[in-house]
Amino acid sequence: MTDPLTAEVLRNALVVAAEEASIVVVRSAYSTFIVEGSDASAAVLDARGRLIAQSMATTLMNSMALKVALPELLADFPLDTMRPGEVYALNDAYRGGVHTNDLLVFRPVFAQTGDRAGDAPAYFTATMIHVSDLGGLSAGGMAPLATDIFLEGLQLPPVRLATEQGLEPAVEAILKANSRTPDKVMGDVRALVAGTAVAAARMEALIAEYGVRGLAEGVTDYLDHTEARTRAALAELPEGRFAAAYPIDDDGIEQDRAHHVRVAVTLGGRAAVLDFAGTDPQVPAAINASASQSLAAAVFAIRCFLDPAIPMNEGCLRAIDVRLPEGSLLNARSPYPCGGRYVPIYAAMEAVFQAMSDAVPERAIAASGILQPFSIAAVGAPYWIHLSYDFGGVGARRDLDGPDATGVHFGIGRNSVPQVEPVESRCPLIVESIETIQDSGGPGRRRGGLGSRTVYRFLADCHVTTRGDRLRLAPPGREGGLPGRLGGFYRRRLDGTVERLASKVNNVRFAAGEAFIVETTGGGGLGPPGERDPEALLADLDAGRVSPEGAGRDYGVSFQ
Repeated sequence: MTDPLTAEVLRNALVVAAEEASIVVVRSAYSTFIVEGSDASAAVLDARGRLIAQSMATTLMNSMALKVALPELLADFPLDTMRPGEVYALNDAYRGGVHTNDLLVFRPVFAQTGDRAGDAPAYFTATMIHVSDLGGLSAGGMAPLATDIFLEGLQLPPVRLATEQGLEPAVEAILKANSRTPDKVMGDVRALVAGTAVAAARMEALIAEYGVRGLAEGVTDYLDHTEARTRAALAELPEGRFAAAYPIDDDGIEQDRAHHVRVAVTLGGRAAVLDFAGTDPQVPAAINASASQSLAAAVFAIRCFLDPAIPMNEGCLRAIDVRLPEGSLLNARSPYPCGGRYVPIYAAMEAVFQAMSDAVPERAIAASGILQPFSIAAVGAPYWIHLSYDFGGVGARRDLDGPDATGVHFGIGRNSVPQVEPVESRCPLIVESIETIQDSGGPGRRRGGLGSRTVYRFLADCHVTTRGDRLRLAPPGREGGLPGRLGGFYRRRLDGTVERLASKVNNVRFAAGEAFIVETTGGGGLGPPGERDPEALLADLDAGRVSPEGAGRDYGVSFQ
């Protein structure tokens, strides 16, 4: 559009359409994780499969899944077979999905296009959340010891979920029959459908206001503008090839076997190529990822070195070439499980971070502690589930200490760690304490962010499932900085003794009165600890981030 003001209004209208859809899903959902954690995503795509806009709360993990999955949906349901009011769904990890509990829902938006008689789909509104439960080894979609995809829960290929008359009865029956919490799941599904309807109404209003051709031209201009901004930002980076790798602790099955993700980042020609050739092959364990998730990790990591004001849409993706070897940890094929996708894609993200820190040392960042997912669930019916994460410390940066207990993440929504009171009201547990862990940030000229400690005491017997990483191999520092302190999962027995659990355990039974302790890993430091500003060290002591003993041990400064 030639009028800048009109173009800006349109761009914001597209984002608002997606944002409103995500809010509707949160306000309508049944699952505690969605209602209290606000973890819902929404996007607008066109009939060519291009990502046009995403909600402000949408994570790259989810928007990339929606983008990659739409062509798969259209392969099974061609555009000319779709009718107004229809809604489609899938969760197939090998066709753009994430894992079994993440449902992707699409609604076509019809408009008069071309010379065709009658309306045809011109756009799609899409929503996505982690529904409460769709089967598998553990409640809530956690199956850290799965050896194939079939142990992770119900697989749903592209299906017609609803028509103008409502949900398809057969699909609803399948979903309910495969869930420990069928009422919550169907409440979540209806929320997803409602979100697509709201966004579709907004898109129909835009079509009426701008016309079919006017809106299409405005979208094309928007994407081209984003591409130009992305390429301009990439052109400011130094040209060259920068390689790095990052390890995974273990796969949960073989405790002493590490796995590696490798990347070569090539910058030049106003573009970036991220080639993950050399990454270890897929394994029969839950540390593989689908291609859509690995694409998200790569795009997020490179965007962290670009102008953050660049919109996230198809235009940005045109300038970034991500190559994921098929059959690797980052592009698994059936029947290799994909539920543990956080583990390899966060290693991919970290590998890109370190390669880019070599390319742009003035923006360098040390390695970080990452999110540690877990679920707490009833032993039997009636089922209740608490699914959550806690976050590690961020690695130190060139001119700043790492933030505490926030993680470097691209896979959660507005507030994916729910507030204490709603969790306690819905589940038979008490959150005894939440605190940062003193001395857990990697020492350095710039200190790594602190990890956290959360203690859950149970009022009823329950099962605990965990899926952690960076709990054996500490996030290293850079340029003389030291690693962050390792976290872990623990059981506090009734007699007060504490035992460490493995990082990946499935359905460990806890008795009423016992406590589950989640400690997250601190971020790595940057630069020699002896070069830390004494005033900054004193501030850490005053705030309790560093103890007097830690100051002497790690920084060589006595405050006794």
